[in-house]
Amino acid sequence: MSITAEKKQELIKEYATVDGDTGSPEVQVAILTERIVNLTEHFKTHAKDNHSRRGLLMLVNKRRRLLDYLKKKDEARYQSLIKRLGLRK
Repeated sequence: MSITAEKKQELIKEYATVDGDTGSPEVQVAILTERIVNLTEHFKTHAKDNHSRRGLLMLVNKRRRLLDYLKKKDEARYQSLIKRLGLRK
């Protein structure tokens, strides 16, 4: 359900704005999106896992808050990020 360290480093390299960047909204949203995708796959086989479902909802809400922050600060970066991640808005 969680992502491997290698996958996390790969996401950081791909979405970092500068070298060594791990805290930018782009990196955080990319990591959260990967975790959300993994949990969504988990629920296809474990439909009654309500404890993990609560965690999924918390991750989705955290990602939404980060995306709202990014949209407020820089619309172009927001549009670029959601296009790269394949998110709806």
